[in-house]
Amino acid sequence: MRRRGVRRGTGRSGGRGVRALAVAAVLAVGVAGCGGGGGSGAKGEDRSGARGGQAPATVALPKLAGQRLQVTAVWTGAERDNFGKVLAEFEKRTGAKVDFVPSGDDMAGFIGSKIAGGGPPDVALLQQVGVLNEFAAKGWLKPLGADAKAQLAKNYSKGWRDLGAHKGTAYGVYFKASNKSLVWYNAKVFEDAGVSEPKTWPEFLKTARTVSESGVEPVSVGGSDGWTLTDWFENVYLSQAGPEKYDRLAKHELPWTDPSVTRALTTLGELFGHKELLAGGNAGALRTDFPTSVTQAFSGGNAPKAAMVSSADFAAANIAQTKAKVGTDAKVFPFPAVGAKPPVVTGGDVAVALKDGKAAQALLTFLASTDAARIWAGAGGFLSPNKALDPSAYGDGVMRKIAKALVAAGDDFRFDMSDQAPASFGGKPGQGEWKDLQDFLKDPREVAGIQARLERDAAKAFGH
Repeated sequence: MRRRGVRRGTGRSGGRGVRALAVAAVLAVGVAGCGGGGGSGAKGEDRSGARGGQAPATVALPKLAGQRLQVTAVWTGAERDNFGKVLAEFEKRTGAKVDFVPSGDDMAGFIGSKIAGGGPPDVALLQQVGVLNEFAAKGWLKPLGADAKAQLAKNYSKGWRDLGAHKGTAYGVYFKASNKSLVWYNAKVFEDAGVSEPKTWPEFLKTARTVSESGVEPVSVGGSDGWTLTDWFENVYLSQAGPEKYDRLAKHELPWTDPSVTRALTTLGELFGHKELLAGGNAGALRTDFPTSVTQAFSGGNAPKAAMVSSADFAAANIAQTKAKVGTDAKVFPFPAVGAKPPVVTGGDVAVALKDGKAAQALLTFLASTDAARIWAGAGGFLSPNKALDPSAYGDGVMRKIAKALVAAGDDFRFDMSDQAPASFGGKPGQGEWKDLQDFLKDPREVAGIQARLERDAAKAFGH
């Protein structure tokens, strides 16, 4: 699963402070496991999949009988199935027919090829703020209509509205979000090692060493998927360097050779530079993909391959593929504070229109409503930035608390830095930041060399 964020142009997250301490307190979850259910239903039925009776429609949609539209997103498997429930409800209420086409991980490349061929989809869910800005600058996107903007004004904080805009024009609706400042851990391993949830980076490293001495490799890293390494860096950098420098580095107003980057990579090297703290060592981490990095911490019964993994809320979907139960066997704590405050890094999938038309605008209006968010929230594996969504729509207590924390943060968060960069730097396998940080994981002693490569690749991507 791509870092959902659901994941590049100039960033739009500047000017927001971080109330991370308060958010971290809310995120200290240790409650009962995941629920499922969900499904679509007609107007007036309970479509949430959660407990709670009637859920009347809150947004009016036009009748679109005979109209057809194509929608693309990166989602596959359970995510695609759950989004299909959302689209099925839209079809039921409008009479339109929706064709879903998976884009693959390279959304920018997929859309670019469709534009070149003269047949773009009507609506796309992009993983990267930078891609939204690139597409808007090229004239590929259609501005949001009045109805979609009305739903945004009612249901979303200014920070999320700004992330979906380019030069003051609203183009996107953030339908799916993620909290990327979390660490999931195997509760039994922690209990056997006699350790508790660490709150600071030094405590985290001490916990990892103690777990290692107990006979379990401490930290699982999905290094074969380069985006996971950007998440590690961003959490360390935001907490250590602070939000102002984070915003400047995201826009490449600060060079990657800056001393603040040196400090963050050196700090991350305190983990990556000790192979005994990584599941499989550095070489093993570079061979491990994201799903495996999660499941190997919760598979194997009394002999798991790792104790913990830093991952967003969507890791719960991978944990569900094991016998571990979220909230009992698999627990979660906020990413430890490296500086004065723990970080709050988010990601998300933003819906945009690539074609004019009543049907495309109607779908964006629906996705901005609580009606659409409620469906997937009840089905599981979903986090919404929609502040008007009743938390009871979520089917389990873990997601309910994480969702409340996201909404409680208001505009006090930072969006994934690599997702704000041009795709050539922050969003493509085997190049740019992904590749440079993989090289760093391979040899964490090469801080200066990695910084030079990051700066070279960023300057090229940003056009400096």
